[in-house]
Amino acid sequence: MSFNDNSRLDTSQVGSGGGRGGRGVAVGGGLGGIILLVVAGLLFGQDGIDMVTGGGQQQQQQGSITSVEEQDRELAERCQTGADADRYDDCRQIATVNSLNEFWGSYYPEATGERYQRPGVMLYEGVEQSGCGQASAAVGPFYCPADTSVYLDVGFFDQMRESFGASANALAQEYVMAHEVGHHIQNLQGNLGIAQQDPQGADSGAVRVELQADCYAGMWAHYASQPGGSVSLEPITKEQLADALNAAEAIGDDRIQETTQGRANPESFTHGSSAQRQAWFLTGYQTGDIKACDTFRARNLDRPAGMQS
Repeated sequence: MSFNDNSRLDTSQVGSGGGRGGRGVAVGGGLGGIILLVVAGLLFGQDGIDMVTGGGQQQQQQGSITSVEEQDRELAERCQTGADADRYDDCRQIATVNSLNEFWGSYYPEATGERYQRPGVMLYEGVEQSGCGQASAAVGPFYCPADTSVYLDVGFFDQMRESFGASANALAQEYVMAHEVGHHIQNLQGNLGIAQQDPQGADSGAVRVELQADCYAGMWAHYASQPGGSVSLEPITKEQLADALNAAEAIGDDRIQETTQGRANPESFTHGSSAQRQAWFLTGYQTGDIKACDTFRARNLDRPAGMQS
């Protein structure tokens, strides 16, 4: 999904380092959560959730140290227009955050009668400290409710391509951020904790939380190309929509488990199957209606009520 060249980006809505204190439980996102729970455990010999919550041994990386102020200044100089967003992955994420905040800032108060509060968003490379513990490239994108912030290492999109064969083209990348901000909307609604109360299984609260975030990502895609915003996008093409659906398919629980373990085990699902993730994203995209994204009341997660045939 391409941004109009004359769109003006607001880099103040995104940070590029610094970390935060506190400790909470992170919620795995559209792709990062799957990699966190499945792949990180294989690579580091521990429960993947420790990579975010701070338990176990954490990977340390050494590199050049640049001040937060300098990083933010460099980002502001490089990411100014929609053309920059189409050229660089980190600028695309900034533009996506701008668009998401415009959409939810208008839609959420109207739909719920409550004030929308922007999430923090941190783009980083290597290692970053979050309110839910240390983040690294191995963790992937996630939302931390303790500091109401999204964390994303932009190098993760290379992992999408290389490790999972997922498309990492424009809309696929934007889907990742839209999903994580979807978790922030759930946090504002008070629904996010359901994932911790019922953490796994094909019909679990965790799966319903993740599928709703997919649906919220689809809602953003439904509205994102409408005129009037300071950050405007071109209409979604069939090819771009296919890219986003390819990303959703590549990180379904069944697809990941079959790739890493040889078979799928629905009793251990935490994010939903490939077909479910595609279906709920499409429900949000086709309806643009938050009521259609109520996964908690859905009797059949395979067939959302609002999905068109």
